[in-house]
Amino acid sequence: MKAGQVLGVLALGSAAGLLMQRHHVVRQRLEKRAVAGRTKRFDLKRELPPWLSGAVVAGSFATFLWYENKWPLRLRTQNAARRDLRNLAIAALAAITVRMAEKPLTDALTDRVHRRRWGLLKLAPLPAWIEVPAAVVLMDYSMYLWHVLTHRVPLLWRFHRVHHADLDLDMSTATRFHFGEMLLSVPWRAMQILTIGVSRLPLSIWQNATVAAILFHHSNSRLPQGVERVLSRVFLTPRMHGIHHSVVDAERDSNWATIFSFPDYLHGTRRFDIPQDRITIGVPSLREEEQLTIGRLLKMPFSSQEGTREEREGGSCHRQASR
Repeated sequence: MKAGQVLGVLALGSAAGLLMQRHHVVRQRLEKRAVAGRTKRFDLKRELPPWLSGAVVAGSFATFLWYENKWPLRLRTQNAARRDLRNLAIAALAAITVRMAEKPLTDALTDRVHRRRWGLLKLAPLPAWIEVPAAVVLMDYSMYLWHVLTHRVPLLWRFHRVHHADLDLDMSTATRFHFGEMLLSVPWRAMQILTIGVSRLPLSIWQNATVAAILFHHSNSRLPQGVERVLSRVFLTPRMHGIHHSVVDAERDSNWATIFSFPDYLHGTRRFDIPQDRITIGVPSLREEEQLTIGRLLKMPFSSQEGTREEREGGSCHRQASR
């Protein structure tokens, strides 16, 4: 090969190398811009804006309140105004507890999980459109496990019993959780975040979805039965949760899910076979409204728990007597 040809080849090789280097630099810049764009749209370090969370909660509350009053599923047994005031007072204490005890901890943990890439979902660099839904589903499934524990562990049942002791079931029941139960749930929430690997954005999406779902399935809303039967294959619905609030052991030990119904399918605890007019809401040993004043509800977990051990047997007897 002549010297000129060699020089030409070298020149072409140099030019090609420069072009490839330039292409690589341009591609890196474009990838950085794309990542920056995705990060701006899906910033996992930021929670949903307050206005959006407020709109979800307020919209859900208004919608289901209107629906349950227009098409009620079950007849009320208590004075609505007095009961709603009682439930909202219990809910206010629970909300304050969550704000003071849970929120600072979850903020710190989600930031650390995101920064240090702790947890199952951080093992691989998943795109946000996979990581966020996966986090929501796993958080929902782990809440199924927590719900089962609140019935099975005597200490937890002392507090969760306040929620189940309501003699009616509607949206105000959805907010009626003893502040002690909220406090006891904080370590479980921390374990969820650390084990699953949940950043702030998916946590806030799950929290808002959970609030909307709880308001929905506690609501006294009579959906067309065919529609609800189809809907219940994906989500927990009012008829399903009505069965869970029964005084009967075998009925109460079903439909533990929160948002999605797949955990009940997975564990064989789904039920849709009890007509609502055959269900007595509450717990067997607390049937009088005088037992359910604000003061007594707040003291209930710390006072004598007569009847708690026998409640399940009493519930079974109730179903047999009602047949």
